[in-house]
Amino acid sequence: MSQHATEVHAEHSGEHESMTKKKIWNVFFILLAITCVEFFIALYVVPHYPVFHPFVNPVYIVLTLLKAFFIVAYFMHLKFERMSLIFAIIVPILFIIGLILVLTNESHHWFDLRF
Repeated sequence: MSQHATEVHAEHSGEHESMTKKKIWNVFFILLAITCVEFFIALYVVPHYPVFHPFVNPVYIVLTLLKAFFIVAYFMHLKFERMSLIFAIIVPILFIIGLILVLTNESHHWFDLRF
């Protein structure tokens, strides 16, 4: 193996060495807890307390985005990347989410005009 390949390998292994088995299990249990909260809401809160029904979808969205953050940050190793790469991924996603919200609002406007 050439010296350059050895240096590159050492650089990449040092970059992700903070992801230990303990950290993987911690993230797993966090994801499990969030999923349990989602199941509790879906199977207990919604059927027994219809007052909270309008608040359920935003709570699901926030919990799902939280789970997506943990998956992307730890299992896809984005947490260990440089900030420029993180911003290159997150900023377009924020613009897409904003576009979806604007288009959803606009579609309701056109639907109301039509009927």
